[in-house]
Amino acid sequence: MKHASLAMTTLSAALAASAAGTVHAAGFQLLEQNASGLGNAYAGSAAVAENASTIYYNPAGMTYLPGFNVSAGVNAIQPSFKFHDNGNSRNPGALGGGAPTGGNGGDAGDLGVVPNAYFSWQLNEKWFVGLGVGAPFGLMTEYDDNWVGQYHSTKFDIKTVNLNPSVAYKVNDQFSMGFGVNWQYIDAQYTKKVVVPVTPMGPFLPGDADLNLDGDAWGWNAGFMLQPTEDTRIGVSYRSKIKHTARGDTKIDGYAPGQSLSYDAKASVTLPDTLILSAMHRLNSRWELLADVSWTGWSSLPELKIHNDGGPTDTLPLDFRDSWRVALGANYQFAPKWKWRFGVAWDQSPVHSASDRPTSLPDTDRWWFSTGVQYQASKDTRIDVGYTYLYLRDADIDNDSGNDLTRGRVAGHYSSKGNILGIQVSTRF
Repeated sequence: MKHASLAMTTLSAALAASAAGTVHAAGFQLLEQNASGLGNAYAGSAAVAENASTIYYNPAGMTYLPGFNVSAGVNAIQPSFKFHDNGNSRNPGALGGGAPTGGNGGDAGDLGVVPNAYFSWQLNEKWFVGLGVGAPFGLMTEYDDNWVGQYHSTKFDIKTVNLNPSVAYKVNDQFSMGFGVNWQYIDAQYTKKVVVPVTPMGPFLPGDADLNLDGDAWGWNAGFMLQPTEDTRIGVSYRSKIKHTARGDTKIDGYAPGQSLSYDAKASVTLPDTLILSAMHRLNSRWELLADVSWTGWSSLPELKIHNDGGPTDTLPLDFRDSWRVALGANYQFAPKWKWRFGVAWDQSPVHSASDRPTSLPDTDRWWFSTGVQYQASKDTRIDVGYTYLYLRDADIDNDSGNDLTRGRVAGHYSSKGNILGIQVSTRF
């Protein structure tokens, strides 16, 4: 009963924190589903299986966790997105198309928190079950009022909460398999300036639009673990696409005193699937080597189309491409209770051209430079602290979002970076 009470308390805290908000990390997929892998830039993520967070990266890894295991942590992510206008930005054509009077929008990045909690139980020698709670997708950008891109976006905020019950089966000492289902909740807010026609032929007035949507959907994940030698482990895992149909409302005001518009709104979005191949090799009693290559099917998001019942359809072209990520890392046991982690990764962005780079996601390829330490506080309890610096090259933007008449043009470049700090506590009963 004590263990069950602890699990439910931790689960409730993680759910509450997940609902509180998340923030963009890579694309808007959040790899930060534990802090123990952060110090390795998540190299070897589907092969490590050192605590219950393996449920997210590869559920087959539960077969390496005897007894009852709990792992919970949090990652704080501080991104920075600073826009620099090159003088070619323009107001919407319906409002005359002249040069905008606003500024560069300040820093669109904001501090976000990504919590997680995992529980695994060994039922017998062959069967294991578990539950994971996390936030696998998240994005928030928010600009100063009246910036040059206000007709593209002033605030774009996506939050998710994911519950992942899982089961694993140990075929033999060399091979295991795992499977999970995912219930995922999504909540989104999108605010910006819009062009409001007083009559179908004009005149046109600027207004303030606020879209709020939420919904839930189901997906699945599966993984396999192969141990060809005592010192080498290979993991393969797959997470399915999840198609959300979110519903809510769009409210428009500010275009005339005492006037406002309200529409029932709906948007369908298919969040991408992911495939990971990982390896871990114990070189000797002090050194472990880790490697990871993963693919994400971002082409499932060619556009974001918002249907307003009785009003205009708002389409945000994205043209995302599928992307790859490669990571290498190592662990060094420098003292009986201390392990040093480090890693590096190259992470390809789904955004591939200046004309397709949205102000809501001014993304580009990035490098991860990571380090961290693990402290074994007792025989069954470990504490991990990790840190990553995200290096992003400057990225050009020249985007009218497919409609110069109502959105205008945003032209210039972004200077971006990120810092991630995480802590994880894992214990076995």
